[in-house]
Amino acid sequence: MEELYRRNIVIREAGETSSGQSPTPMIQKGIRRRAVRQYKSLPSTESMFKMVMEAGETAKTKPPNAIPKIQKIQKFAFLLRENKGFKKYYEPRAVSLGPIHYGKPKYQLAEKYKLILASEFIKESGKAIDELYKKVEENIKELREYYEEDAAKDYPDKGLAWILFLDGCAILQYIYCATNNTFENLNIKHDCAFLGQQDLFLLENQLPYRLLKWLMKLSVKKKELKESIDIFIKNVSDKKSEGHQAESKKGESLHSKETPHEQRLSMDGERKPTHLLHLLWTSLLDNPISKKVDSSSQENSKQDWQSYRNVQDLQHAGIWLKPCKTTFLNDISYTRSCFIGYLTIPKMKVDNSTGQKFFNLMAFEMCPDFINNYEITSYICFLNSLMNHADHVMELRKAGVLQNFLGSDQAVAKIFNELGTNLVPNYNIYSDVRADIDKHHQTLKSRMFRFYHDYFDSPWSIPAFFGILLELVLTGIQTWFSVKPTSRS
Repeated sequence: MEELYRRNIVIREAGETSSGQSPTPMIQKGIRRRAVRQYKSLPSTESMFKMVMEAGETAKTKPPNAIPKIQKIQKFAFLLRENKGFKKYYEPRAVSLGPIHYGKPKYQLAEKYKLILASEFIKESGKAIDELYKKVEENIKELREYYEEDAAKDYPDKGLAWILFLDGCAILQYIYCATNNTFENLNIKHDCAFLGQQDLFLLENQLPYRLLKWLMKLSVKKKELKESIDIFIKNVSDKKSEGHQAESKKGESLHSKETPHEQRLSMDGERKPTHLLHLLWTSLLDNPISKKVDSSSQENSKQDWQSYRNVQDLQHAGIWLKPCKTTFLNDISYTRSCFIGYLTIPKMKVDNSTGQKFFNLMAFEMCPDFINNYEITSYICFLNSLMNHADHVMELRKAGVLQNFLGSDQAVAKIFNELGTNLVPNYNIYSDVRADIDKHHQTLKSRMFRFYHDYFDSPWSIPAFFGILLELVLTGIQTWFSVKPTSRS
């Protein structure tokens, strides 16, 4: 095991130096020279015309919104990576998993812990190490298909098989230790374990879930490992108390939940997520459905989205916030009772992992081979529209919708404002809610609420109003008496 790491294989992105800096001018000149040579060796004009026309015909013959058989594990979209402020969200902090970040010097310390976890998994599996590794090596061609070509092309089959085997064993043992609180038995500190948990749900740090299923199936602790993944995902997605009870009533688990999306992902008659991040995505949503979005309805709903108010504007119009009984992020609704409207939003806990978790979930939705309705992206945009600064976060806390573990309300507002930048949501999601809110704003009761907040929001507003009214009355009386003698004469 240690011999592989002594080789210090460092796979860099195109043009990236070992320090992660931009390429030198010499490298840039080399790239430009290769581009010039490429254009000098272009085929004939007729061949290029044919290439263009064939591309259009190929696109037409492809079924609309066709879901690929295998969704690829890939790097972040270029538009996300070019924002330097987002690097903290997509780059691992402590540990690399899979081939994309493998071999980078700053993650070498974590390799020791991966070896410890993998060793413990092998001991508890009841199988020899060569028996477990053989399963991975024999199916490495299939596992390679789960990665975008650029992510794993530099690794030979044996090298990729070893990386996936070691990381797969380590992940399963990590999740088992996390749910059973047994890290101390392996002399792993809890702060190191916590950093590992955050890196586990990075888009570029994913392993094929099929690999994890194979390793679990070979272990004598298959049932315990499967249950630990269920518990672990529920903990990460905050599905406890009310949310957990709601799921129990449905009689569903994370692996048996029959959503249309998972049915279309089925392979070999068994529903399987692509990776752990996909499993987390599914657990956060109530019955996510993949379907074609009508562009005309998108444009109509976009107008409603642009007219949406923040949380204080809603309160001034007589719309109060109320926490939802479930924790599904897309379970947002509007109800009306007499003069008051209620916007029901699922509870949310905001801590140091929130920004990274939601950023990677949105990046997953942006993957070109993942057909979805952008539920997480739409949720972040909706929540971002409620809070522009710290005062709005405070109102969400007071309503019981949001729990702030960051200490500063301004820090929470900054995270969601940052996440909500340059996003393209599905405008059809929450369209009914936004339409009801807009109707509420047009009613007489809403105008009365706004009038009250505009003129009587302060505790001194009412005494001041009556004081001014009394002053006007007295002034009127004084004027009448001053004019009266004149009229007699």
